[in-house]
Amino acid sequence: VQLQASGGGLVQAGGSLRLSCAASGRTFSSYAMGWFRQAPGKEREFVAAITWTGGYAGYADSVKGRFTISRDNSKETVYLQMNSLKPEDTAVYFCAAKSGTYAYTKAFLYEYWGQGTQVTVSS
Repeated sequence: VQLQASGGGLVQAGGSLRLSCAASGRTFSSYAMGWFRQAPGKEREFVAAITWTGGYAGYADSVKGRFTISRDNSKETVYLQMNSLKPEDTAVYFCAAKSGTYAYTKAFLYEYWGQGTQVTVSS
């Protein structure tokens, strides 16, 4: 699976961004999808994940209630809607794919990764 993330940018605190991750190469609907982020000097951390059907999503506590992950299997795309952004959300955001049925939260489980898109939130 090839993954292409887009939609990052510079936004003021309290603003919104919508990230997209377009997939190609395999049957997208058979993959669970996740979003992770990595800030400078920090380890990559889980943000959100969604099952292959889109029927269940999981979130990190730090983004719960502000971020929403969704997917459109007909467009082979997963989205991350980010609202009420905070400066601490500043990071490179990565999408990832893993064959399977659950909303996996551990980065090492994911088989395929996109190149990342920068999100910068100014105070």
